[in-house]
Amino acid sequence: MKNDLVMKEGKSVLERRLAIVDGISQNSLVKIKDFVERFDVSEVTIRKDLIYLEEKGQLIRVRGGAIKNSSKSSYGYMTVNEKEGHNLLEKQRIGKAAAALIQEGDTIIIDSGTTTMEVVRNLGGYSKLKIITTALNVAIALNEFKRFDVIIPGGYLNNDTLSLTGHMAEAFLENFYCDKLFLGVDSFSLEKGLSTPVPEEAFVNQMMISIAKEVIAVFDSSKFHKRGFAFIANVKEIDTIITDDGIPHEIHRALAEMGKKVIIA
Repeated sequence: MKNDLVMKEGKSVLERRLAIVDGISQNSLVKIKDFVERFDVSEVTIRKDLIYLEEKGQLIRVRGGAIKNSSKSSYGYMTVNEKEGHNLLEKQRIGKAAAALIQEGDTIIIDSGTTTMEVVRNLGGYSKLKIITTALNVAIALNEFKRFDVIIPGGYLNNDTLSLTGHMAEAFLENFYCDKLFLGVDSFSLEKGLSTPVPEEAFVNQMMISIAKEVIAVFDSSKFHKRGFAFIANVKEIDTIITDDGIPHEIHRALAEMGKKVIIA
């Protein structure tokens, strides 16, 4: 009787985990609540399944569920090195304008990306900043100043963007409140909001936005009228946009009507 019970429990665990993996393969994203209802078990049970599957490399945990742990090349985006030379002059101007918004003693978050890296390169006039970043290359660049408090989370390293993502990164960020977030953007649409080709980074970006007093999006005008694979936030969640003079007139006007601050670098 006892052996039959053990076999039944083992089978149910296997069924749940196979169902989760199947859901990930079909939809790229699964939610804890869906499997709680489907298998009539607790959230704790499903979280344990996700932890087990994450350890096996089957998925990456995010808030409320999990996403596929797959080759990022399938999302069709460029690596940091490939992006570096694109619209470099515009990015340099944007970075300088963004850095000018910082006040001595601020606690800030710097997202991954080539434009946010230009923000870092313009921090030479500051001496007392607390800076959180999920990008390893940004952290290394900040370390060169030898005077800032630099904080980086744990997480999964994306080899192409050099950013840290996953449940560990999100859980880490929950513990902080920051003055300003400098958010890199891959795609911007008035209707669809801000988005990225990388789902893992979208979840981390959402957490960054939730803990920042002011959200400053930094990106060149080539990102307008585009939509990425993974949603980050609606435009209403952004306070300030720093871009170049290539911004479409109708978007500039619409943002002004929404009460958003737009800085043309």
